[in-house]
Amino acid sequence: MGTDKRIWLYDTTLRDGAQREGISLSLEDKLKIARQLDKMGIPFIEGGWPGANPKDVQFFWKLQEEPLTQAEVVAFCSTRRPNKLAAEDPLLKAILAAGTRWVTIFGKSWDLHVTEGLKTSLEENLNMIADTIEYLRSQGRRVIYDAEHWFDGYLNNPEYALKTLKTAKEAGAEWLVLCDTNGGTLPQDVTRIIQDVVTALDIQPDNGSPQLGIHTHNDSGTAVANGLAGVVEGVRMVQGTINGYGERCGNANLCTLVPNLQLKMGYHCLADRELTQLTKTSRLISEMVNLAPDHHAPFVGRSAFAHKGGIHVSAVQKNPLTYEHIKPENIGNERRIVISEMAGLSNVLSKAKTFGIELNKEDAACREILTRIKELEHKGYQFEVAEASFELLMRQALGQTKSFFQLQGFQVHCDMLYGEGMPYSNALATIKLTVNGEDRLEAAEGNGPVSALDSALRKALVNFYPEIAQFHLTDYKVRILDGGAGTSANTRVLIESSNGHKRWTTVGVSANILEASYQAVVEGIEYGLLLQSTIKKPAKSL
Repeated sequence: MGTDKRIWLYDTTLRDGAQREGISLSLEDKLKIARQLDKMGIPFIEGGWPGANPKDVQFFWKLQEEPLTQAEVVAFCSTRRPNKLAAEDPLLKAILAAGTRWVTIFGKSWDLHVTEGLKTSLEENLNMIADTIEYLRSQGRRVIYDAEHWFDGYLNNPEYALKTLKTAKEAGAEWLVLCDTNGGTLPQDVTRIIQDVVTALDIQPDNGSPQLGIHTHNDSGTAVANGLAGVVEGVRMVQGTINGYGERCGNANLCTLVPNLQLKMGYHCLADRELTQLTKTSRLISEMVNLAPDHHAPFVGRSAFAHKGGIHVSAVQKNPLTYEHIKPENIGNERRIVISEMAGLSNVLSKAKTFGIELNKEDAACREILTRIKELEHKGYQFEVAEASFELLMRQALGQTKSFFQLQGFQVHCDMLYGEGMPYSNALATIKLTVNGEDRLEAAEGNGPVSALDSALRKALVNFYPEIAQFHLTDYKVRILDGGAGTSANTRVLIESSNGHKRWTTVGVSANILEASYQAVVEGIEYGLLLQSTIKKPAKSL
């Protein structure tokens, strides 16, 4: 297999990833993502298909004006059209205008696609591949050849599929990328077919050109496994997307592939410091594409190194290898101790430490905190995600919180208004508080009862605590806990708040959804105020 274990990563988030249903990237989004991938050390970044839409044309223009630091931005296009010359094809003129040093050209490997899709002959398809690559090479471009539907084409007609690769090789392609475009191939077939390719084309991994690459889709749930299998057989370029975004079921997930290749199999993909950017990049790009991050994603998920059971926590504290397959900091993630009704004292002690509080196992406060957690979770509270509520609970038990205000009562009035178009709601909340011995009565409107209640509460408090003006709600989730109880069921409300720098989540539970919402809103404000005070003054150690 050769001694060089360098793997060339090729990211196609901006093209293939953007084809996922529900993703729509602006020009600015694409530029930000490209610069983050460049910062992370990705060698090849596929920017899109210039000429296919104005946005991609502008993207390449922008990068000509302000080039990336180290990555090669790659333009993507098909082979020329049937029965035309590559030099006269307007699509290829747009590719040249993009000004990239590298170009990825995809061509047909499957005879079915040639005759049914392109409606041309098998021989003309070979001419299209050769003419396109030779023309781009004559214009000073380096070529990556994506063999579309390679594995399906090989299974259907191996002799012809191999001819397409040989044609691309002879025309001057430096990389031959085997694509599992339909995502239906299994790892054992990937292994066998790549072995056949290496033999038939006399590919010498790590020694000269061309080299093999692999591009896998996840329709059978094996995209990552297929990529790993390809590398074992001599593939040296792995194509994929951040978070596995892509059409249908997605592409090979680079956030899973890269740490497996580098940390488990000994290949070199990124510098160690660049690998620590992986988790940040995953979450940053999920925000940019407006999709919630998968908390349970391997390696980069928020729960990937979360420990909930008391026995697990106790063991991890003694030796993390007991329940962690790698060090989370290697990929920029972190260990989390989850607090729930399954928690033991080890969880409480570990979690307290993350808040800067050293507790003694013999301290009665530990038992009090643990008992309180179990009581509240039995009622429907959930502290696994509402860590801000847990910290407040813990600090209350330790006498480390202050009462910022006292509620005297509140009322919420909600109207459904009907005019032209869809009906809409308008809510009015009135709240009475005592703050520092002073009674305050305030009212506020909102587009719903929780919004109105939140606004009235802030209005009553902001003169006493001006920092509240920086707080805002970023997420609101409601769950019915006992559906069989109908409208009298207990409701759990999770509210995420932010001060523009940090986010925190609080929880409320009640048979009255407004009461549950009020609890979560209040704790969100209290935690934000506590956070401001701990920034100014270090947390106390016990």
